[in-house]
Amino acid sequence: MARLIKYVKRHPAALVGLLLLALQVLAIIFAPFITFYSPTEADPIASLQPPSIEHWFGTDVSGMDIYARVVYATRINLLISISAVAFAFAVGVPIGLLIGFYRGWLSSLVMRLFDFIQSFPVFVLGMALVSVMGQEIWNVAIVLAVLFIPMFARVIRAEVLSLRERPFVGAARCSGATDFSIMFRHILPNALTPAIVQISISVGLAILLTAGLSFVGAGVRMPTPEWGLMVSTGAQQMILGVWWVALFPGLAIVVAVLSFALIGDMAKDLSDPTTRDR
Repeated sequence: MARLIKYVKRHPAALVGLLLLALQVLAIIFAPFITFYSPTEADPIASLQPPSIEHWFGTDVSGMDIYARVVYATRINLLISISAVAFAFAVGVPIGLLIGFYRGWLSSLVMRLFDFIQSFPVFVLGMALVSVMGQEIWNVAIVLAVLFIPMFARVIRAEVLSLRERPFVGAARCSGATDFSIMFRHILPNALTPAIVQISISVGLAILLTAGLSFVGAGVRMPTPEWGLMVSTGAQQMILGVWWVALFPGLAIVVAVLSFALIGDMAKDLSDPTTRDR
C-alpha cells in the first residue's frame, strides 16, 4: 500500500485512473440514489429533449432519461467486461501453464486451436458467436471470454517456457517435487505478473467490444441500458442536430476504457522491479 501511495504521488496519470475507476464504482453501487428517472421507462411526450435541469443529459427518441441510462449502463458494461475477463483468466492461465510445461502434440494442438480462433477478426467472430447464442447479457460475456482465453494462455505459456529451464525448477525436481507442485508452487507465482497486467488491458478492450457489438445490433437488446446501444440510437439522430443522445454514452465509454488503460500502466510499473521505485 505504501508503494502504491508513493507511486500515485509521483504519477498523476495513475491518480486520474483510480479516480475514474472510483467514479464508476460509485455509479454501480449508488445508481438508484443518484438518478431521478427509470433507465428503461419510456415517455414519448419527453422525446429528444436537450440537456436541462430536469434531464441533465437530455432524453432519447423514446423519451428515456439519458443520464439515468448512462449511470445504470455502467453496471451492465462493467459486469459483462469484468466477468468475461475473470473467466478468461481463470481458464486461460491453467491452460497456458499446462501447454507451456508439457511440450508435445497436445500442446501443439491447443496452440493451433488458439491460432484458429485468433485468425478471425475479433469483432466479426464476436458478432457471429452472439448471433448463434442469442443477444443476452451473459451470452455476450461468454463470447468475450472465449475470445480472451487464448490471450491469457499465450502470455502464461511464454513465461512458463522461459521459467521451466531455470535452476530453481531443477532444484525443486532434485528435492523430489512433483510436476504439479513445480507448476503451481514454483513456476506459476513467477509467471503471473504479465497476466495480471493483461487483466486491465483486456477489461478496456472488453468494454469496447461490448459497446461495438451492441452498436451494430449484435449485443444486448433494448431497452437494456448499454453504452454502445445508446450510441447507436443517438447516431441516427446526429444528422438532425440531436448530439446529446450519442455524446454522453460515448464519453462514458472513453472514461471507462481510459481508467483501465491508466491502471494497466500503473500495474505494469509496480510489477516491474526496474521501474516500480521510480
